[in-house]
Amino acid sequence: MKSKTVVVGMSGGVDSSVAAYLLKKQGYDVIGVTMQIWQEEEICTTEREGGCCGLSAVDDARRVAAQLDIPYYVMNFRKEFQKNVIDYFVREYRAGRTPNPCIACNRYVKWESLLTKSLAIGADYIATGHYARLHRLENGRYTLRRSESIRKDQTYALYNLTQEQLSHTLFPVGGYEKEKIRLLAEEADLKVAHKPDSQEICFVPDNDYARFIEEETGEVEKPGNFVSIDGKILGQHKGIGHYTIGQRKGLGIAFGEPVFVVEIRPDTNEVVLGKNTDVFTEHLTADAINCMAVEQFEKGQEVIAKIRYNHEGARAIISDVGDDRLDLVFPEPVRAVTPGQAVVLYDETDVLGGGTIIGS
Repeated sequence: MKSKTVVVGMSGGVDSSVAAYLLKKQGYDVIGVTMQIWQEEEICTTEREGGCCGLSAVDDARRVAAQLDIPYYVMNFRKEFQKNVIDYFVREYRAGRTPNPCIACNRYVKWESLLTKSLAIGADYIATGHYARLHRLENGRYTLRRSESIRKDQTYALYNLTQEQLSHTLFPVGGYEKEKIRLLAEEADLKVAHKPDSQEICFVPDNDYARFIEEETGEVEKPGNFVSIDGKILGQHKGIGHYTIGQRKGLGIAFGEPVFVVEIRPDTNEVVLGKNTDVFTEHLTADAINCMAVEQFEKGQEVIAKIRYNHEGARAIISDVGDDRLDLVFPEPVRAVTPGQAVVLYDETDVLGGGTIIGS
């Protein structure tokens, strides 16, 4: 019986390297691929510290592929990355929302583009080093189950994958703790065994999003007013791209008590400030819904909702379901529901689906 062929997206990090190693041990015909997504070499300066988009990522991935004796290629996805990740990132911030570019990159670059090319060259699957477990339910649908390493679980950032994409995907490291992955890399004598994990958005290595957006667009953001919840002008902000819901530090304005960003109003170029209690809400609305474990969501359905990547999750009830949108109610108020971020719904361990937060 002919072995199945899998294309492994290799970032030059330890997780994707071990993914390729495990798949080869399991008998797959493995092809290593690094997705060339950087626009200019100087933009990505963090790859030595574990990033996934710079030139040394290619060097590290190529060395690992040579060690594993697997074919290795670099595929150019610059146009796809610019359109679906960078342009989206800029557009969302300028609209007063806080995007998650990794979710967009996963759906439209790492899966949609890479999978299409991989299937075209005769591969059966693609694989990555993400910490998630693929699970097929009795209803025939594919879903993602939380990783064994809860601390590293990445299912939140993968909620938007389609059933077709999941049916051609493998997650070799999802059943391991991070420490075990590094141990496996050591045993295989992989040079990246102790390479640090990446932390930042790869194309904004200094985390200065506002600067990046101004350089990308060639337009300097216009200052506007900080206002209170009741409309009083409190001071002037540097431009809405500098702020996100729940933010306290870096406001450049002093009061006798801590103040927080409660709302961003792009139409009037205002940033609303309030107390910490004003940042809590009991409901949210999301659109651009992607169903995973279920074919559709139902009104009254109880779920666990994660409203950001590092959120532990909170119990919620689906209070309404509309055309490509849903409303959630939280029995206990949650902090800093942020338009532009994803809300991902779980049934304890499995991803039910999710959407993009549009309001609270």
